[in-house]
Amino acid sequence: MTDIAPREPGSKPNVYFIDDSATMREVVKIAFRRENFNVVTCSDMSSAVALFEQTAPDAVISDVIMPDKDGYQLCEFIKQHPLLGGTPVFLMSGVVNKQVAERAHDVKADELIRKPFHPQELVDRVKKLLNRPEPGQASPPSNAGTASPLSKFFEGAAGSFPKGPAIPEPPPAAPRAIPQAPPPPAEMRAPAGNAQELQKLRMDLKRLESLVKKLQADLASEREYCATLESQLQSLSTAE
Repeated sequence: MTDIAPREPGSKPNVYFIDDSATMREVVKIAFRRENFNVVTCSDMSSAVALFEQTAPDAVISDVIMPDKDGYQLCEFIKQHPLLGGTPVFLMSGVVNKQVAERAHDVKADELIRKPFHPQELVDRVKKLLNRPEPGQASPPSNAGTASPLSKFFEGAAGSFPKGPAIPEPPPAAPRAIPQAPPPPAEMRAPAGNAQELQKLRMDLKRLESLVKKLQADLASEREYCATLESQLQSLSTAE
C-alpha cells in the first residue's frame, strides 16, 4: 500500500474497529451512532489494511487476539507506515498485565483498554485522543495530548506496574551438613528406567492439571464477558 486517499476537509473522521466478534462490532456501531464519526468495522487485520487505501483511518481500535494477525502486529504496521504513522491506535485486551502493557508500549500503541468496557467510555476516549471537544467547549491547545495515555502504565498510575527499588538479596547462609539416609535395600530399589518414567508421568499430570485450571478460568471469564456485552447491547438498544 503506497497511496492513501486523503480525507476531504469537513468530512467525518474515520474510526476503524477491528474485532472478530460480530457482537462487539455491533455494540460499537450503536455506541458511535450519535457521534460525528464514520465507523468502519472489520473482523481481521487483512480486511482493515485492504480498506485503508480507500478510506484512510483517523483512529484505529483493535482487539489484541484475532484469527490472522494480532493487534500488536496491526499497531506495528500502522506506526511504521510512512503515511499512517501518526494515526492513534487503541488496543483492547481481556487481560491487562505488565506483559500486555509492555508489549503495547513496544509497538507504540496510544491507548490500552481492558475488556469488557462500557461503550460510552470508548467513545469518550476516542474523542479525547482526537482532540474533539464537546459542543460549546473550547478547543484544546495545539500542544495538548503530546504524551501518550499509555504512559500511565509505566508512571505508577492506577492499574500500572511500577518498578520498585531493588531489594538486596540476603547473604548466603553457611552450608550445613545434612545427614544422608542410608540407601534402600537392593530388593526395594526400582529400576532406573521405571523411576524416570514415573517422574515423567507426574510432570505430565501437573501440566494437565494446570491446563484444566486455565481453561476453566478462561471459560468463566468468557461467560462473564458475553453477559456484560449482552447487557450493554440491550441498554444501548433501549436508549435508541
